[in-house]
Amino acid sequence: MLGGMKIVVFIIAMLYMGACHQDDRTSTSEDIIQENTVEAAVVSVVATAVGDTYTFNVGISSPDTGCDQYANWWEVVAEDGTLIYRRILAHSHVNEQPFVRSGSTMNIIANQEVIVRVHMNTTGYSVNGYKGSVANGFTTFMISEDFANELANQSPQPNGCAF
Repeated sequence: MLGGMKIVVFIIAMLYMGACHQDDRTSTSEDIIQENTVEAAVVSVVATAVGDTYTFNVGISSPDTGCDQYANWWEVVAEDGTLIYRRILAHSHVNEQPFVRSGSTMNIIANQEVIVRVHMNTTGYSVNGYKGSVANGFTTFMISEDFANELANQSPQPNGCAF
């Protein structure tokens, strides 16, 4: 009889533990990227006019762990796969997520559609980017895994990792 009672208590405890557990925290797409992959993602793009050129401020979320794994650049690419601009990230951003880095001025036409993407030193290009134009704004965009991968070997390239 005592053995049967232990089993009933065990079953009730298991049902209680498996019952509707409510998590007060809402997961965001950035949380999912951080927790489940070693891929970075572009999370924002803001373009600002500087005369007849533009600067981009790009927000990145990446699962940086140090120089062994970090987002090492973001870039602006034409729809035909031509590299327009690359911003080298000289160090990891372990305790600064997501982070925003601006680039230098670039010559593009305000209504030219471009793709903004990020590269990890360990896994290469992310498929999570943004697409749009300075004139019409930018929105999230899933980039084909084989889009302009040859650009990974093009200059400029990172020259090491500071920390």
